Amino acid sequence: MTSTISASAERELKRRAKHKLAVLRRVEEVSGSVAATCRYFGITRTAHYKWRKRYEEEGFAGLRDRSSVPHRSPNATSAE
Repeated sequence: MTSTISASAERELKRRAKHKLAVLRRVEEVSGSVAATCRYFGITRTAHYKWRKRYEEEGFAGLRDRSSVPHRSPNATSAE
């Protein structure tokens, strides 16, 4: 079963990824300070460094929103 994303949802995902890229570029090109930029945009430094790592590894596609659902649950009840 494949999920279909509406055009408006796709535009929203792309807009959010562009915002993340703008935050990363502001640090490099304008302020030079991660802490000051994060305060300005109201994000945590942890989020900034996570975005930067993903951008370095995957490019623009790494900035797209991802599910926060865990990949596995070690305490889950078995199907049996």
